[in-house]
Amino acid sequence: MTGLTRRRVLLAGLGGAGAAGLAGAGMAGLVEAEVLPGKVRLDRALGKCGDTPPVPAERADVRTERFRSAARGRDVAFTVASPRGHALKGLPVALVLPGLGSDSSALSGMNLHAYLAQAVAHGAPPFALVGLDGGDTYWHRRANGDDPQKMVTDEVLPRLRRLGLRTDRIGLSGWSMGGYGALLLAQALGPRRVAVAAVSSPALFRSYAKARAANPGSFDDEADFARHDVVARLDRLRPIPLWIDCGTSDPFAPVVRDALGRMSPRPEGGLFGGCHDGAYWRRRTPGRLAFIGRHLP
Repeated sequence: MTGLTRRRVLLAGLGGAGAAGLAGAGMAGLVEAEVLPGKVRLDRALGKCGDTPPVPAERADVRTERFRSAARGRDVAFTVASPRGHALKGLPVALVLPGLGSDSSALSGMNLHAYLAQAVAHGAPPFALVGLDGGDTYWHRRANGDDPQKMVTDEVLPRLRRLGLRTDRIGLSGWSMGGYGALLLAQALGPRRVAVAAVSSPALFRSYAKARAANPGSFDDEADFARHDVVARLDRLRPIPLWIDCGTSDPFAPVVRDALGRMSPRPEGGLFGGCHDGAYWRRRTPGRLAFIGRHLP
């Protein structure tokens, strides 16, 4: 099947009979240019999301701690990864905020421990990654009292200090909902507490209506969205070294592109080929970790 014929078939599936009647190079171009809807599904169907990279061979030490969180009102865990051969004592820390439906185990599930060991083996200063449990809260205090930010500042960081890790100035990372949450926490804590933030595919919305359409549980109401609108407060991130990346076939790409264009200095990272999926996030992990390593104290 030729590329043009394949596009006709796919566009027919995306848009029904009307799309079938108009399908061709012109319509495919409009979809790919985001003038017409359907780019994400079209790119995925055309195999433009990219492959999952191999897991690095380097090894890291991983441990999980569990505790009852008063801030979240439930049992939670955090997972600590450190490069093998480096004691925890004195290592700086980057917190990893996972996406929707994930928890602290995503650190291992996304092979971040192996990528960390690879980064250090390739010359990055050693540091620890700490995966967190934030539930599906979108990383802010909710009307039911669930407060993942307070869990981080009042419960997780003191526990990391007791393990010997440095927490005076931290790094923040994450993807999707966790990418949004990392930027939100960076805005809340500011440059005195946050040395660097590096995120992939942050779940940024232009309005409460858009957020609710994507995930009805992302915010309690319009006022909650307004209080936690990262895009409206981009200036608060200016003093913090930033890496922000997103796949060109990601539904969040238009908002991320606009945000990057408004920020000065412009964050490192940018838009790369890929979708909103684990394969893309893994491909970008070496860049994020190298950036974090350069900026942690």
